[in-house]
Amino acid sequence: MFQSFFPKPKLFFISFALWALACVLGWYLFFQDLGSVLSLGSLFGVHFPEALAEGVDGEALAAFGKAQESALNIWFYQYMLISYAAFVGVWVAYGGQKWAKWSVIGSALIVFITWFQVQVSVMLNEWYGSFYDLIQNALADPHSILLEDYYSELSTVAVIIMVAISVSVVSNFFISHYVFRWRTAMTSYYSSKWSQVRHIEGASQRIQEDTMRFASIVEGLGVSLLRSVMTLIAFLPILWGLSGYVKEVPLLGEVPQALVFTAIIWSIFGTLLLALAGIKLPGLEFKNQRVEAAYRKELVYGEDHADRADPITLNELFNNVRKNYFRLYFNYLYFNVVRYGYLNVGQFVPLIVLAPSIIAGAFTLGIMQRVLNAFNQVENSFQYLINSWTTIVELLSIYKRLKAFEAIIESNDASDTQTIDEV
Repeated sequence: MFQSFFPKPKLFFISFALWALACVLGWYLFFQDLGSVLSLGSLFGVHFPEALAEGVDGEALAAFGKAQESALNIWFYQYMLISYAAFVGVWVAYGGQKWAKWSVIGSALIVFITWFQVQVSVMLNEWYGSFYDLIQNALADPHSILLEDYYSELSTVAVIIMVAISVSVVSNFFISHYVFRWRTAMTSYYSSKWSQVRHIEGASQRIQEDTMRFASIVEGLGVSLLRSVMTLIAFLPILWGLSGYVKEVPLLGEVPQALVFTAIIWSIFGTLLLALAGIKLPGLEFKNQRVEAAYRKELVYGEDHADRADPITLNELFNNVRKNYFRLYFNYLYFNVVRYGYLNVGQFVPLIVLAPSIIAGAFTLGIMQRVLNAFNQVENSFQYLINSWTTIVELLSIYKRLKAFEAIIESNDASDTQTIDEV
């Protein structure tokens, strides 16, 4: 599943995680402060500003902050480029795998696109704050805001949205090719072992369908996990800062950083609840594929042999299918009750936490929108398992089938090796 496409899969993924952690820590602890020395932004007219003297006015501070942010962003992109190039270059050069260019470079590109999409979400969060403050001013003082100002504020988000749409379209196109290359690698490997596995029940389905679904689902879950981690890294500091506006929460009174801890506790509670409710689903999904494969196999034999697929046999096999589906439906019934109940109640959790602060008028409408959006982003990141549970269940059933497939291949390879050694 993985060795056919990735070079030394275990080492590759472990090294990726360690390298990513090292790069993140390195940026915040060391390299961030070296931009004024190492950045090439000055070649394009983007310089780190000189330190301001004490007592400067607000306008000078704002200009300094804007110039500092622009220069730091340029330096950050250079740092990312160097980090990516080092990791990708080593694995492409020394990975020794046929599909390394697609698996290594493609994976790196997907990670970058995912990070960029999270940054777009951060920019939109900032825009929501200023836009809803404008709405609050307009509603509180009629005709104080010109129509041109309103449309001008709306137009500022157009560029962000256009870039986000373009990146999403290109990303989906590339990922489709990436997934198909992964499927091609698995199909090529399994097809080369066809003589060893052709007798396995559902062998044709595992090569034709399961490889496609496995690559697609793993890619989707992997990107979702990356997005969740990156969203946490981006929005936790934002939510931490916005928690300063919330001085009091219902029942508990004054709680430091209440928004952050509420999002964490609520998400952990939901994850444990959903895991408990759906604990039987992976086994049922796996069994469901087995009974379906047995029924389909008998029908296929019936196309070529008159003594196969008689009504009695088909009824018995389909009865097994029916029983398993009904068990699956029943388990999904109470799982969905828990899942949708939790998700719908969760929409009102931040509003409940913010209630005392709203009544006290502790912030503007724009700040409230930023708080709600940041809370939802952090909450959704912590709820990765909740949002992906049904997909994970499907993946586990496919993984079990392909793993059993590979176990027979490895067993046959080991037997062949033993025979050769004995000779």
